Amino acid sequence: MKTELYLGYLKRLSWLPLLMLGGCNMTLLDPKGQVGMDEKSLIITSTLLMLIVVIPVIVMTLAFAWKYRASNTKATYKPNWSHSTPIELVVWLVPCAIIAVLGTLTWTSTHELDPYRPLDSEVKPIVIQAVSLDWKWLFIYPEQGIATINEIAFPTDTPVNFQITSQNAMNSFFIPQLGSQIYSMAGMQTKLHLIANKPGNFDGLSSNFSGDGFSGMKFQAIATSEKGFADWVAKVKASPKTLDQSNYPELVKPSENDPAQYFSSVSPTLYNSILMQYMHGPSTPQLGAGNKDEMQDMKNMHMPMNASIEE
Repeated sequence: MKTELYLGYLKRLSWLPLLMLGGCNMTLLDPKGQVGMDEKSLIITSTLLMLIVVIPVIVMTLAFAWKYRASNTKATYKPNWSHSTPIELVVWLVPCAIIAVLGTLTWTSTHELDPYRPLDSEVKPIVIQAVSLDWKWLFIYPEQGIATINEIAFPTDTPVNFQITSQNAMNSFFIPQLGSQIYSMAGMQTKLHLIANKPGNFDGLSSNFSGDGFSGMKFQAIATSEKGFADWVAKVKASPKTLDQSNYPELVKPSENDPAQYFSSVSPTLYNSILMQYMHGPSTPQLGAGNKDEMQDMKNMHMPMNASIEE
């Protein structure tokens, strides 16, 4: 009686995982940019290749359990069986072939989807400098001379070159529907190249835990037409707020769930100051070497002092 009661409870509780999944969505598998599409294809291909091993194992486990159940007296009993050449060939050659294919796929896709690799396009890219703060994102448009908090915009079918650093804690910059995530680290610069092939508003976030306000560290990425982008830039430039080294310390104070903010102008040396602030010790004024040439991020995180940050 108790067993039947417990089974009844388990049947009712079996629906709970489905209810929990009701708050999830498939943004990662609904890409709106070429990088995201290539990554989706890689995920699906890799999963299908691995299922070549997983599915037969599950099927055979269930089949063997059914065939050799205690009540099946017709099953052949072979207590001294220990070897089968066909089985050995299958269990070794098939996984080895899959590993070889996955290895080749990993090698080629690692280079093709390298976040530091500029995207092939005849359109001039948009440069956006991203700084992770506690707990918000600062975006600087060096070519447009504007800055924003928790909102970016760019034209569709235009490569976007992100230059990413952090004010303090390590974070991770991620727009799931457009492509890869990449870390932001204080005193270092990472790069990410993305593109949106369809217009829309895409959710961006930090995918690396960084403290109390981490869950609200989100931003909006708006892909729009050339005219829509020009209108957005004009809206930002109409803001009465400006941003430079004098009011930046107030901006970096920890805050949570910040709305979008616009700065009609930004100091051209601010991003470099943020990047360099940990390179010179406490005697360096105004966050860092604001008069230094912008630094080129480098492989293996070696940062030459006087290199250019440009591609």
